[in-house]
Amino acid sequence: MNEIEEKLGLPATPGYRYARHVGNQLFISGQVPHNKAGEIEALSSPFKQAQKCLSNLDLLLNCYQFNKCHIQQITIYVVGNRDALSEAWQAVKQHFNGIVPPATLLGIVLLGHENQLVEIDATITKK
Repeated sequence: MNEIEEKLGLPATPGYRYARHVGNQLFISGQVPHNKAGEIEALSSPFKQAQKCLSNLDLLLNCYQFNKCHIQQITIYVVGNRDALSEAWQAVKQHFNGIVPPATLLGIVLLGHENQLVEIDATITKK
């Protein structure tokens, strides 16, 4: 189901697609801080988990000949308190060299994987 993505280093997914390319848009699933083996990385660091989510997002974009300049909007979901949100946001700012696309930063109670603190979703369109 996700052969292209797996060849480029993303882990296998349990029954869902990473992305669907339709015209000039790329619809993606939320990116998780998984390594190639499917393990959550940086168990206690929202900053490092956000970095890994963004790295996985970059890999996914490359699979479909998109890049981060095509990100029109980004949503960052963070488990934890305001400090955790701040840490994740610092990773986002760093990734985009201080020029972040329109963004929403949300503090939430729980994400889908054990020890997952961050998930990142984006709206992607080639202009």
